[in-house]
Amino acid sequence: MQRILETPMKSSKKYGLFLKKSFKHTSIQGKVIAIRREDQSVWERRAPLAPSNVRRLTRAGVKVIVQPSNRRAYPMQTYAAAGAVILEDISEASVIFGVKQAPVDLLIPNKTYCLFSHTIKAQEANMPLLDAILEKNIRLIDYEKLMDERGQRVVAFGKYAGLAGMVNILHGLGLRLLALGHHTPFMHIGPAHNYRNSSMARQAIRDAGYEIALGMMPKSIGPLTFVFTGSGNVSQGGQEVFQELPHEYVPPEMLRKVAEHGSHAKIYGCEVRRRHHLERKDGGGFNPEEYEKFPSRYISTFSKKIAPYASVIINGIYWAIDSPKLLTIPDAKSLLRPANTPWLPSSVGSPALPHRMLAICDISADPGGSVEFMNECTTIDTPFCLYDADRNKDTKSFKGPGVLVCSIDNMPTQLPREATDFFGDLLFPHALDILQSDATLPLEKHNFTPSVAGAIIASNGKLTPNFEYIHELRIANRGSRHKVPGPEGERPTRKVTVLGAGMVCAPLVEYLHRDNDIQITVASALKDEADAIAERYPGVEPILLDVVERPDMLQDLVSSADLVVSLLPSSLHYLVAEACINASVHLVTASYCNDELKEMHGRAVEKDITILNEVGLDPGIDHLLAMECFDEVHQAGGKVQSFISYCGGLPAPECSDNALRYKFSWNPRGVLLNTLGTATFIKDGETIHIPGGGQLMKETCQLDFLPGFALEGFPNRDSIKYAKLYGIAHECKTVLRGTLRFQGYADTIQGLQLLGLMDPNPHPVLHPKGPDITWLVCTLLGVDDSSIFYENLKTQVAQCVGMSRVNAIESLGILEDDPVLKLNTPLDSLSHFLSRKLSIERGERDLVILRHEVLILWPDGRRELRGINLVEYGEADGHSAMAKAVGFPAAIASKMVLDGEIQQKGCILPFSPDIYRPILSRLKAEGLKPKEQSKWF
Repeated sequence: MQRILETPMKSSKKYGLFLKKSFKHTSIQGKVIAIRREDQSVWERRAPLAPSNVRRLTRAGVKVIVQPSNRRAYPMQTYAAAGAVILEDISEASVIFGVKQAPVDLLIPNKTYCLFSHTIKAQEANMPLLDAILEKNIRLIDYEKLMDERGQRVVAFGKYAGLAGMVNILHGLGLRLLALGHHTPFMHIGPAHNYRNSSMARQAIRDAGYEIALGMMPKSIGPLTFVFTGSGNVSQGGQEVFQELPHEYVPPEMLRKVAEHGSHAKIYGCEVRRRHHLERKDGGGFNPEEYEKFPSRYISTFSKKIAPYASVIINGIYWAIDSPKLLTIPDAKSLLRPANTPWLPSSVGSPALPHRMLAICDISADPGGSVEFMNECTTIDTPFCLYDADRNKDTKSFKGPGVLVCSIDNMPTQLPREATDFFGDLLFPHALDILQSDATLPLEKHNFTPSVAGAIIASNGKLTPNFEYIHELRIANRGSRHKVPGPEGERPTRKVTVLGAGMVCAPLVEYLHRDNDIQITVASALKDEADAIAERYPGVEPILLDVVERPDMLQDLVSSADLVVSLLPSSLHYLVAEACINASVHLVTASYCNDELKEMHGRAVEKDITILNEVGLDPGIDHLLAMECFDEVHQAGGKVQSFISYCGGLPAPECSDNALRYKFSWNPRGVLLNTLGTATFIKDGETIHIPGGGQLMKETCQLDFLPGFALEGFPNRDSIKYAKLYGIAHECKTVLRGTLRFQGYADTIQGLQLLGLMDPNPHPVLHPKGPDITWLVCTLLGVDDSSIFYENLKTQVAQCVGMSRVNAIESLGILEDDPVLKLNTPLDSLSHFLSRKLSIERGERDLVILRHEVLILWPDGRRELRGINLVEYGEADGHSAMAKAVGFPAAIASKMVLDGEIQQKGCILPFSPDIYRPILSRLKAEGLKPKEQSKWF
């Protein structure tokens, strides 16, 4: 390329010879082109052609119109002096050159436009631009696709993006280190646009390097390592600036050594190529030819082998769809966690760094691309943001946790004159070819060089053959979870389908509804429930759906979503999971992961989807708080000797005025079934099993951890399983997970059980098509209800359940002579009855109480009894406590899956720190804040 540029630039004689050779059959004399005004950003000061390029064109007989702009780095008079015509109206030109995208309403029909369109990945934000180009019969030539025979770009601002990016990140690094308590020579480096040219910037960097060489870097920050990804123009531009500092290059395998033991009088650099971090998923190794054809066969080891030892990462690689990402969101969670490592020193009076990685300059500026967690670019106005392990972004401060990120998508405009000269000289030979373009004629009438022909995105009202894939990609993006962000970080709409519109649905929908890019559909077998949610949250689409009766409709609905949240009964989750696996769609549930779902793990992995379970309250928040405690204990060398946990949803005390001391804020059936289940737990090293059929109610014990409440609890399900999942089975002598109720609940439930009202099996008298009945109790007791007196009925009941429970049974209305809604089983009929009799009324509140009691043995021999309590009241005219405690964690987890924070595939539980920590953090923002108390002995 250098030789090509030199040929026409050396002299007017050589220039004329070049024109003659290049265009034997094409005259450029009399052609009219225009350089349009850049109006996408107030910072954009570049132009596609410099005055020197314009002078050569005008001397060759080309009329060059330059649209007026006082913002352009080269003033208008320099273009006028080069022979250009300064004119607002550029409609005379057949070819219009620009740098960035043109506003849709300013596009002139039947012209050829040359610019960076940012449309080749079907970026949603620029699809209106592409549609207008097609509609207006515009020929679009995109600089990004001007390539030579080897597929290498021949026109780009890359070098100056690298130069400006490196200057910016050194400036930001000085501010970041100062905020962390360390003055460094980098403080004397300004942002790139503060310098008249790159030479002045380099001098400031050389001055800082002189101080570094004199040993003026604080020892407390350790050796600094700069990692450059790629070896192209962007990387080389950054390295040119880096080399102004006292430096030493090391290979990737030496990074850890210099990070631990390197000198403070110089900076270490490392250029990372594909072969250093890409390897086959199967068998390892790297084959460049295979990678070019099948990038999806490879994974990146950058986050494991290189990133942990990098102080600053300068990312200059081009990321293509299906290529491995350099740093994923889960990678960032791991890398940005504070850690005690030998290469993070501190000295007296100087704070230690939170982690080695201090800054990232993502010069590629591809939102959601190779650096996945950067889903939007920064700007020259706000060039930096702090990104932490919980995905918080702070653009206003350099102090706090996280890594400093600079990801400006128009970096070269900070050095506008040099960038314009550089780009214009690269573009000039191709511009001579482009001059022949007449957008009103078919492409076949032209004789473009291969470089220019390959860069034509659209012509004559349609996409050219090489770019017809954009249409398919747009369609795929509407229904695929693999979305392509726009150049400014705008994300396309993600679709979430919520199955079930019951009592816990509203907080989940509210949380997801806060994001404008999430489209929500709520499907329910009860149309009124779905409609109520849709009325409450504009834009939500309600759908009537019975997943059992209409599996075809379920499959269609799931197939159109990016993620499904199932709030259905757990017995129906396998139907939903089957549909999600068939459609390769993620699934989140707030219910226990049953055996049927576990068996789907392998298939979910094959389909590359996540099925995340147990992210409600219990199961859910109980897991998150337990794992947070256990991990803290284990990291400090302690052992968990006992873990007892109780959780329950209750009416607020003032609303507990019934025999059950309970009211239902969701489907009663699950609550009642829970009392019939089995339980297995460990007590003082002994395994105890409680059989089903109601035996649990006999294991109830009184609890006094909140003395203001009269509470009782009973064991729940298989606690031993969770001892293994929690990682405490080998050390813990007591493990019990239980259900929490107000005192009196278990005794009344036992009465209902003795009457046969809790039987989950079909009863002939309750067949929906059978004769009407009243006094179901009479039928269950074998008494003729047509002749018995009420007092005699009470006597019969007392003989069955005991005298102490008769008044409780009576107060629930169960002995009243009312028609019975027959739902096949006594349990279902009772559930329907109680859902109406004991529902939370308007103006009433419910209550959620979660209690973890953890006995900890510390390395010094002391014991700690730690109590973790979560007490949350519902809102009288808002969300219930149960709805918040189930809906918010499920919503947060769903958003994490959508955003790529959770990338584990298969059927998973929320037990890893990268899942439970962010959820707990975000639950606090929703008001769900646990409290801890400890006793030591």
